[in-house]
Amino acid sequence: MHIFSLVAHPRSNSFCHAISETARSALATAGHTVDHHDLYDEGFDPCLTPEEAYTIGDTFEETLARAADPILQQHRESIGKAQGLLVVHPNWWGKPPAILAGWMDRILVPGVAYRLKTADGLPEGLFAMKNALVINTSDTEAEREANDLGDPLEFIWGRCVLPYCGVEDYKRLVFRPVNGSSPEIRESWLEATRTNCHDSFGLSGK
Repeated sequence: MHIFSLVAHPRSNSFCHAISETARSALATAGHTVDHHDLYDEGFDPCLTPEEAYTIGDTFEETLARAADPILQQHRESIGKAQGLLVVHPNWWGKPPAILAGWMDRILVPGVAYRLKTADGLPEGLFAMKNALVINTSDTEAEREANDLGDPLEFIWGRCVLPYCGVEDYKRLVFRPVNGSSPEIRESWLEATRTNCHDSFGLSGK
């Protein structure tokens, strides 16, 4: 299986990066190929241009032809053909980091991620992939996240983005609280990452 991987954290020594590296190693061990992108390291520009702000129509080829930026074209083409998705990012203000939110705006576009016949119609998800694993870090306790804040990241990924794009099998992990966590706790989280990579994507060819 070919997996498209994203990590979005500005510090290369962050625990998000440790999670992503662990996940990618587990995937490679299981025989999968991984197309990995560190959005901050790549200097991905999250700002949507006026020419990109459209919602209706276009085939995959027409959408790629619109992208003058080769980085946009590469990301759109790669995720459009991927068989699985791995995303690692922190919970900041109940949302992904701005660079990842901008990535969604610029990459998950009509003709790549979905198609609408009319602006008020139901989307046709276009992703070839059916499996996705999203891993978040947080310092908010689970009870407060659920009861006081409503777990907005679950709504973003589990109810808005991934179903809209045609992903059927989605799993999300949250490791918390990261701040002040012991090396033993972090190792248990990394082991959970390995286990969930296997559960979500299995062995290549299986």
